[in-house]
Amino acid sequence: MFSAWDRRERPPEEGAAAGLQGFGVDKTFLSSLKGILLETELALTFIIFICFTASISAYMAAALLEFFITLAFLFLYATGYHQRFDRLNWPCLDFLRCVSAIVIFLVVSFAAVTSREGAGIAAFVFGIILVSVFAYDAFKIYRTELMTRTTEGDQQ
Repeated sequence: MFSAWDRRERPPEEGAAAGLQGFGVDKTFLSSLKGILLETELALTFIIFICFTASISAYMAAALLEFFITLAFLFLYATGYHQRFDRLNWPCLDFLRCVSAIVIFLVVSFAAVTSREGAGIAAFVFGIILVSVFAYDAFKIYRTELMTRTTEGDQQ
């Protein structure tokens, strides 16, 4: 009989299980600047979601939506799956994600501080920190991706 020890030493079988290897996570991306920015945005968005849930539950949907959008971008970039959708302009989509998050979290953070509760004030502080992280991410995207495309178009 085969034990668990014997199954570990055998190479993985070809076929259906081999198709699951397409979602391998690129660890170099997760340790790059873009990966760290996305991870920081994800963590801060989750903290703000918890703060909004504790104080003003009306605004928690905005934080939850941005959490899922950031999680989707992190997943697509970390697995390299975004390269399969070559018709989409990923730097532009990422830039628009950052700009929309800046606007949403600025409005919601200032609305949360009016509640005068501890969780609302914490959501405001983390919201301002998150807005600065999103602004830095948008600046880096604009500088590295969008500016190079503009100058390449002018030279041709």
